[in-house]
Amino acid sequence: MQLLTQMVEMFLLMAVGYLLGKIGMLDKGSSKKITALVVNVSNPAIIIVSCANKERESGNMLLLCAVLSVSIYVYLFAVSFLLPRLLRIPKKDCGTYEVMTIFSNIGFLGLPLILSVYGETAVLYATLFLFPYNVLIYTLGIRLLQKGTGVQKKPFSLRDIFNIGTCSAILALLLYLFGVPVPGAITGTLTYLSNLSAPLSMILIGYSMTTFPMREMFTDRRLTLFCLLRLLLVPLVAMLLIRQVVTDRYLLGVCLIMLATPVGSMTAMMAELYGGDEVLAGKGVALSTALSVATIPALSLLLGL
Repeated sequence: MQLLTQMVEMFLLMAVGYLLGKIGMLDKGSSKKITALVVNVSNPAIIIVSCANKERESGNMLLLCAVLSVSIYVYLFAVSFLLPRLLRIPKKDCGTYEVMTIFSNIGFLGLPLILSVYGETAVLYATLFLFPYNVLIYTLGIRLLQKGTGVQKKPFSLRDIFNIGTCSAILALLLYLFGVPVPGAITGTLTYLSNLSAPLSMILIGYSMTTFPMREMFTDRRLTLFCLLRLLLVPLVAMLLIRQVVTDRYLLGVCLIMLATPVGSMTAMMAELYGGDEVLAGKGVALSTALSVATIPALSLLLGL
């Protein structure tokens, strides 16, 4: 019930963003600035405050979480190869669909949702998912988005991997592992900043739905079927396997949110930046986010989480 309430609240925040875009209070310029605020300030604050001044979990639990995070991405990579071919996606769009399969909305929706429902201990576990995510999206993700587009591939750079998300995750883990005390004034400030993430990110997603005709999002049958499979079948199969080896409720909840969150907003941003199909990616983000309001609570109830 708590998860359902959170998703309804997220949906209402999306509606606010859509309305603000329609009446002109949000535009492309302000959207980019708010995006930068969430990506570079609010989300890193969630990561750091979740690890600051916390009692350490057992090494076995952290190792299990790290192994799970890598295993989940291996699973998603395999699914990303099969799903577009099963749906007979045109070759020029396969790369975009593969990226939409692998990279969910961990930053904009996953972390705020985990913080709201499962608390800061669960955010610590989720932080370990950020390492493979950031490494893969700036390497494999870019290559897949450019596949079949004829765009010249951008040379690989280590600077892309060591972005604000990765660096804040490294800092958070160092604070946690070495027990470095952080003054209360700093953690209090970080808590205020972290509380901005959920409302701002959902408002941004709502605004993005004003950038193309809504009917195009709901009339694409192939995209709709893809989103339903990605949001329901893919996480359900993975969670049934994970439950064979994991019993900790918080860790199971993190795995569920990481798998069941919709297509990552970074997909559309990077498609625009690196010459991919930003229109298709934007529709995937918007449609999957709208559907996730129902699919995430449904999966939670089905799995008893």
